[in-house]
Amino acid sequence: EENMTVTEDFSRVENTYQMEAEVCIIFSDFGKMQNVCNLLIEKLGTSVTISPPHFYHTPEAIDTLRRQVCVAAVGNTRRKAQEVCRLFGQSLGKPLLIREEETKEWGGHIDSHLSNSPDSLTLQERIQNATAYASCRVFAVFEIKGKENRRNKLL
Repeated sequence: EENMTVTEDFSRVENTYQMEAEVCIIFSDFGKMQNVCNLLIEKLGTSVTISPPHFYHTPEAIDTLRRQVCVAAVGNTRRKAQEVCRLFGQSLGKPLLIREEETKEWGGHIDSHLSNSPDSLTLQERIQNATAYASCRVFAVFEIKGKENRRNKLL
């Protein structure tokens, strides 16, 4: 309910009363939004008008994306370092240094310079324009353990 606002307008038209209501809901789940829209259309028919959705990312969601991308980059770096160590018969030790070198973000907003107005875009185009992407480049230094160290630990 905190993500929903309702505006109602009552008016008298001749001998009847007419009510118009505008309901604005913020959804964090695209599937739930579709289900609610389908239910409203099914139950209310032509008396309901559903406006195209407006997509945006909260600062918290973008921050979560940044963290996930950085963690994935560190994981990829570790896996690559393990493969290189295996090539040389070594084993990978603990990380000695991990540094985030560069983070890039793009997308996530409907471009205001598009010739088409946002309302004329298809739903797929709106989703594509609102999709956020991020990449992260990391620098990592790992300890390398020789074969002797591994054998001694096993004994």
